[in-house]
Amino acid sequence: MNDQSQSLAGDALAPFTDPLITAKGEARAHVSLKALETLWFNTGTLCNIECASCYIESSPKNDRLVYLTAADVAFYLDEIERDGLGTSEIGFTGGEPFMNPAMGAILEDTLTRGFDALVLTNAMQPLLRPLVKEKVAQLVTDHRLKLTFRVSLDHYSIKLHDEERGPGAFKKAMEGLSFLSSLGAQISIAGRTCWGEDEASSRAGYAALFAEQNLSIDADDPLALILFPEMDEAVDVPEITTACWSILNVNPTDMMCATSRMVVKHKGAPSPSVAACTLLPYDPQFDLGTSLSEASRDVALNHRHCAKFCVLGGGSCTA
Repeated sequence: MNDQSQSLAGDALAPFTDPLITAKGEARAHVSLKALETLWFNTGTLCNIECASCYIESSPKNDRLVYLTAADVAFYLDEIERDGLGTSEIGFTGGEPFMNPAMGAILEDTLTRGFDALVLTNAMQPLLRPLVKEKVAQLVTDHRLKLTFRVSLDHYSIKLHDEERGPGAFKKAMEGLSFLSSLGAQISIAGRTCWGEDEASSRAGYAALFAEQNLSIDADDPLALILFPEMDEAVDVPEITTACWSILNVNPTDMMCATSRMVVKHKGAPSPSVAACTLLPYDPQFDLGTSLSEASRDVALNHRHCAKFCVLGGGSCTA
């Protein structure tokens, strides 16, 4: 324990403030990078809509994370290839990735190099612009089995989906899903668990929707329909200690930060940097450096999202 930790512990340390110890003075859990299986890129926080509970606060005005360029992405893909990191999956999130004008070129480079690409999208207007549709169609034709679109569909009902994303969002998402389906693209769905439904009922509701919309998506497949646990920084959750792994029967190598990192570019920053995971792009304690090599160090589970979403919720953004 360092001197700062000892001092803070003596002063009734608040939860999730020290990377080494918890408020109770116990050793905080850390996660080592087993292998960089997935590298995420946040293409920018600008989005065509503003959702009621977006964890990253994406909106038409939020540019705290600015657009990545094709050169920014290529820098990290080059590092993967140069250092033989063995990374197989490249993920793209936002904001809405198709707001980024370089997205087509970024995907082209990623797929041409042989990586699998996973794009998180709301499948709304940015995807449905004519030039974007043309590029996406070409990419699906050329790289069908390497490219997956994960479409955010918070609920299978119009009412609850639009309650989160705004009037008309469900209808537009159905239009985007229909377009992707018409291409024969690989599609998965990201749903949410915040409405108090049990999992079986939720999957049954999505299954009925997929059948109605003629979408070839298996609602019983947890990789085709991912139901994410909720994230709320105001919720009181227990801190994760080193003893929790055995108590909870959870393996630290199953945590998202054991196999992935995310590249972001903060507004005003001279270059991109690497965050510990997709959920914590703004917290400086999870900014691990400008290279993948620097970012390979251990991650302290020093945030409520670490506890609620990953350890206790079993959530992961990877495919």
